[in-house]
Amino acid sequence: MNIKDIYDLNVGEVIENVDLSRYTTYKLAGIGRVLVVPRDIDGLKKLIEYIKSNGFKYKILGNGSNLIFKNDFYDGILIKLDNFVSLDINDCIVSVGAGYNLMKLALKCSMMGLSGLEFATGIPGSVGGSVYMNAGAYNSDISSVLESALILTPDLDIVKYSNSDFNFSYRTSILQSNHDYICLAAQFKLSHGDKNEIMEVVNSRRERRISSQPLEFPSAGSVFRNPEGDYAGRLIEELGYKGHSIGGACVSMKHANFIVNTGGATGSDICSLIDSIKADVKDKYDIDLKVEQEIVE
Repeated sequence: MNIKDIYDLNVGEVIENVDLSRYTTYKLAGIGRVLVVPRDIDGLKKLIEYIKSNGFKYKILGNGSNLIFKNDFYDGILIKLDNFVSLDINDCIVSVGAGYNLMKLALKCSMMGLSGLEFATGIPGSVGGSVYMNAGAYNSDISSVLESALILTPDLDIVKYSNSDFNFSYRTSILQSNHDYICLAAQFKLSHGDKNEIMEVVNSRRERRISSQPLEFPSAGSVFRNPEGDYAGRLIEELGYKGHSIGGACVSMKHANFIVNTGGATGSDICSLIDSIKADVKDKYDIDLKVEQEIVE
């Protein structure tokens, strides 16, 4: 890969040898060969065309709140949609760019008396990332409020997907099995509510997060999806994993379905701990825990 060629594309900001700890909430040490921040959709299209014509590896980054770089060097092109942050709120319809911070959006809508995104006020992802993984909490998720989204296809066409096109299910969407489709923007349909009641829910859930989640350490939220009729955290805790460490990666003492970076954790540490938990839960309970977080090789 000739980095000069990427600069010559003139599609936006180019950063070489990026510190990966700045781009994931796990704060895992590592280096990315190059990161590009396209200035607009045309720039993104031009970049993707260049990447595919040369067969380079690439990854779209949101806020990195659900991401593990397994290795300490990513030899590909990272893409951040930080300039895709348009926002238009028309009555109950919210149209927003994929790079917009979901937590910020949810709080803004809640403070305006718009109901539907209260669950997302504690999810530190991007709008595009939340659509990609059908982010959720408190028995609600993106699929419950998404009307449509603009998607860049592998042929570099921009198409509008309706909610049903995403095949949403628990913490997943069709985008997870079609990585060459990129969410550019989303449209949510919310409802009018009492602002004081909405903010009461938001504040009570914030207090609940503070008391039950290890927010004092870098993490990426819940590691495993809850198996049907049970909780991953309960299974992991029963196996005695709370406080168990591999390198700098440790199962939280506060919540067993959280792995935290207590200092100097690597992606390999996190993945080794995940593999150990999965194997022991399978052996003890005959349950195949599914990893909610995305592992990037």
